[in-house]
Amino acid sequence: MNIYQNKFKFKVAIVIIAFLIGFASLYYTNTLVQKLVQREKEQINLFGKALRYMLDRENEEPSRFILEEIIKTNTSIPTIATDEDDNILIYKNLHIENMNNEEKQLYLEKELLRMKAEFPPIKVTISDTRYNLIYYRSSDLIYQLKYYPYAQLSVIAIFGLLTYLAFSYSRRAEQNRIWVGLAKETAHQLGTPISSLMAWVEYLKTEKKWDENIIAEIDKDTKRLEIIAARFSNIGSQTSLSKENIYQVIKEIVDYLRPRLSSKISIDITNYLPNPTMVRLNRYLFEWVIENLLKNAVDAMGGIGKIHIEMRMSVKEKKVFIDVSDTGKGIAPNKIKKVFEPGYTTKKRGWGLGLTLAKRIIEEYHNGKIFVKSSEIDKGTKFRVVLKP
Repeated sequence: MNIYQNKFKFKVAIVIIAFLIGFASLYYTNTLVQKLVQREKEQINLFGKALRYMLDRENEEPSRFILEEIIKTNTSIPTIATDEDDNILIYKNLHIENMNNEEKQLYLEKELLRMKAEFPPIKVTISDTRYNLIYYRSSDLIYQLKYYPYAQLSVIAIFGLLTYLAFSYSRRAEQNRIWVGLAKETAHQLGTPISSLMAWVEYLKTEKKWDENIIAEIDKDTKRLEIIAARFSNIGSQTSLSKENIYQVIKEIVDYLRPRLSSKISIDITNYLPNPTMVRLNRYLFEWVIENLLKNAVDAMGGIGKIHIEMRMSVKEKKVFIDVSDTGKGIAPNKIKKVFEPGYTTKKRGWGLGLTLAKRIIEEYHNGKIFVKSSEIDKGTKFRVVLKP
């Protein structure tokens, strides 16, 4: 199974496993807590019985000594004893020795309310009309055990997140090295044949028997190859941006491609931008993005259809919007998020890198955005590029 292609399934599996581990941890801890709560309840009941026994047998010194020792064994459960009117008589394990009398009283009243909300009191009958009430709550150990799984899961989650981020960063860094290496090698490989072609074009210009129009078109294509080599050279390099007339740049790309596409494909531009609208661009790389969008549109239409480019300015956001629409086969809703992923393609040929490169160029080099604005099956797709002037 290809992990990269099935990464969503692996993520779901990991989340399910993590949930099961978390659930098992919570279940085990809660079971343990319930046992400790029951044990503390039994200890408080014993404490109450001992207190009642002491009150009934004040003069039996050996028995009193043993009962006092039983009471002393409660070293962890916070306890408050009151009379029948809820006046506090004694307390234990509340650690308020360093408080003044007023602070102690407020703290004891607060603790008493907390204990009443947590467990019913134990009644110690003194006489027919008199009785004491023993209130208590869970010890600090139980509270720690209750929240321990959550703390444990939080640490695991943070560790998992940091590991994922480190892995993702490492993978992106490796991908970047591959992309840059591939781009540089491509530019290097293109250099020699381009130089040769340029020399041949110059030679043909000296021969009068060749049609000048043909030579001009060959010259255009040779220069285009130079531009392509320059694009690859710019990948991974310190990209310089310069102010360019955005409409003019796109118009030149369309003018170049129009005669090289099928006559059954029309490309038109609607420009709502103030003239001139200057945008900071790396021209070589930005032209690559527009070409990729136009060529994808041509492929989506199967060589027949219309491409419309609309350019407008958002005055409020101070951004330039460039929409490239086609009348092609559209993109399924569940595939829209995948079109920019490396390797994703619906064509039999190609590596599926065009839109991935376009996204990297716009977002990383131009600090802009590119996304699928809308798409309908068998009606067409609209891509939007967002740039800051």
